[in-house]
Amino acid sequence: MNARAFVKRFLPKTLLGRSLLIIVSPLILLQVVSAYIFYDRHWDTITWRLASSVAGDIANVMQQLRRQPEDAARIFEDAGRSMELHLTLEPGEILPNREQPADYGFIDGLLAKALDERVKRPYRIDSSQFDERVVIDVQMADAVLTAVVPGSRLFSSTTYIFILWMVGTSLILFAVASIFMRNQVRPLRRLATAADRFGKGREMEEQHKLEGSLEVRQAATAFNIMAERIRRQLRQRTDMLSGVSHDLRTPLTRMRLQLAMLGENPEITELKANVLEMEKMIDGYLTFARGEGGERSVETELSELVQDVAHKWKSGGVAVDCHVEGRVVAWVKPNALRRCVDNLVANACRYGQTVWLRAGKRGESIEITVDDDGPGIPADQREDAFRPFYRLDRSRNPETGGTGLGLSISLDVARVHGGDLVLEDSPHGGLRARIRLPM
Repeated sequence: MNARAFVKRFLPKTLLGRSLLIIVSPLILLQVVSAYIFYDRHWDTITWRLASSVAGDIANVMQQLRRQPEDAARIFEDAGRSMELHLTLEPGEILPNREQPADYGFIDGLLAKALDERVKRPYRIDSSQFDERVVIDVQMADAVLTAVVPGSRLFSSTTYIFILWMVGTSLILFAVASIFMRNQVRPLRRLATAADRFGKGREMEEQHKLEGSLEVRQAATAFNIMAERIRRQLRQRTDMLSGVSHDLRTPLTRMRLQLAMLGENPEITELKANVLEMEKMIDGYLTFARGEGGERSVETELSELVQDVAHKWKSGGVAVDCHVEGRVVAWVKPNALRRCVDNLVANACRYGQTVWLRAGKRGESIEITVDDDGPGIPADQREDAFRPFYRLDRSRNPETGGTGLGLSISLDVARVHGGDLVLEDSPHGGLRARIRLPM
């Protein structure tokens, strides 16, 4: 896996997530740079000045003690009142002779540096209670001076203020950006939902509502124009076929009446069969071309629909093994889907002895399979089997009838619902027809 593919795995997949990433990334970079500048400049400078101030006060007290050792009490009192230093003197004490730790913290290091510059005497720093106080022991000539420094003298509260300001403003800006971006993405989601519903043949408003930015409105307008063109084409096809149906049925009806008046003989019987076959072909073609466009999608119990189809064929003496996996519900055109499944079962019954009908959920889709134990269809001819009026005479019995529209109609119905129909080898030795429908 290359670096580009690795990075893509962690990138947001949605437009909202990517838009927020574009907004948040510079914001985070700005905060990092600001924090670096603050800690590298402001924090370092302020802390050094505070530490230098404490070291200078201690050095001042030590200088006064050397000049006026008899006034130690007054000096300590003045230092506590004006410098916030709590001082004690332990005569005769000597600090332990040990090296100062090399791993001083940031503040301890600056304080040690300031004591080295200002006091220039051995010292010991105890910052274990840094939040409250810092204890500094300084070795004098004949005593140890202990200074208790409040933590507030070595720590600036501007650090917390800066962090709160930085994080708080970032959260506010992120919240505002999220609200605005969500409002911009919402029209796109609605457009995607409308396109998905239209592609699955489900009912939708005549015109999708135009909202959002100019580009989104342009996309919605193009979608409305496309949907209207498709509806108009379907209406024109239906109207044209209704006229063709009327024009063709009229001469066929006259032919049937004339043949009925001619009596009975082998030639007349053959002509009647030809007329009947023409009527079947016209009915099949009209059904295929018209489809079920006028039917509305409703929430349908597919388990009951499949079982009804199986019961119908069982009542006719066909061996049908039906199994439905639990309750299966989907938005479909029930009459169209019933015709689709019925056509597949009819084909299976025509060319096999037993039919296996199954339905169930498979992930985010619904599958309906129809298996038979007939001769099957060669893999290189399965695509041709979906062509209207195409007869697979070499692989199927030519005397079984049919107009070659059953699979075409079933495929058309499956695709109207946003699904598909595929032909496969059946585990029972014949053909398997698999319908996939979206949930």
